Amino acid sequence: MNLKQLEAFVCVAEVKSFSAAAKKLYLTQPTVSAHIGSLEKELGVRLFIRTTKDVELSGEGERLYDNARKMLQLEKNILRDFTQKDRKAAKKIIVGASTVPGQYILPQILSLFTRTYPGNQLELKEADSMEVVRMVQEGQVEIGFTGTMGSDPACVFEPFYLDRLVIITPNIERYRQYEKTGFPLERFYEERWIVREEGSGTRKEAERHLKDMGLDLSRLEIVATINNQETIKKSVGAAMGISIISSAAVEDYVKQGSLLRFSLSADDVYRKLYMVWSKNHKPGKAARLFLQFVRELYAYL
Repeated sequence: MNLKQLEAFVCVAEVKSFSAAAKKLYLTQPTVSAHIGSLEKELGVRLFIRTTKDVELSGEGERLYDNARKMLQLEKNILRDFTQKDRKAAKKIIVGASTVPGQYILPQILSLFTRTYPGNQLELKEADSMEVVRMVQEGQVEIGFTGTMGSDPACVFEPFYLDRLVIITPNIERYRQYEKTGFPLERFYEERWIVREEGSGTRKEAERHLKDMGLDLSRLEIVATINNQETIKKSVGAAMGISIISSAAVEDYVKQGSLLRFSLSADDVYRKLYMVWSKNHKPGKAARLFLQFVRELYAYL
C-alpha cells in the first residue's frame, strides 16, 4: 500500500467516477484503475460498487475512507511542518521553463506558491526544452521545467505532470466528420503539418509517438516550423495546416469553437513534464522549498 494508491482511492470516492478522478489527478483512467485494483488485491476486499451512473463505496470502502483521508492529511502536515521553518529564509528563485509548462502549467503553481510562502521573489525565463536544460547545466537557473528528458547525467529529471498530446485542426466540415470516429491514421500523409522548432519537447515527444505508431516522418508534408504556440493555433485556425500540440495549450481555442481537438491515436497519448536541476549547481533553500511544493501539488507520478 502506498500514498498514491490511497490518493486515487479517496479521489474516486469523492467524485464518484474513475474518469473524473483521473482528470482531477492528471492521470490516465487505466492508471487510476490500476491503483484501486492493487489496493483491493492487497486488502482482499472490494472497495467500490459500480452502478450504471457512477461508483459508490462498499462497506469495506467506507471503513477505509476515513483512515485514508487521515493518512493523506498527515503527509501534508509533515511536509508543512518541515518546510515552515524555511519561509523567512526563502528569497529569490530563478526558474527556467519551456513553452507548455511556462505558459499553461506554472502560472497557477507560482501564484499558489507566492500566496503560501509570501516574501519570495520568482524570476521566470522561458525557452525551448533543450535551452532550459542548458541554462540549468550552466547555473543560469536553479530549476527548469521541460517537456522532455535530456541525457546529461549531471542533471536530475523528475516527472511532475502528465500532459496529453493532441491533434488540432480547423473547425470545418472536412474535419468535423472525424469527431465520432477519431482522426484516421491514413490521413497523416495527406495533411499539411505545422510543427514546433527542433529544440521543442512537444516536437520531440510527438515525433517519438508517431514513430511508435509506424509512421515514416519523412513522408509528412511540413509547411511551417513555428516556435510560438499562439501562432501555431492561429495558423491552424486559418487552415494553413494541422498540428500536434499540448491539450492544455489549446483548451481556450477549442472552447471558443475555432479549433477541433483529436486524440493522437486510439488511446490517449501522454508525455511527462519534468522538473530538472543540476547536481553541479544545486538549488538553494528557496528553490528546494519550491520543488517540494510542486511535488506536494502533483503527488501522483
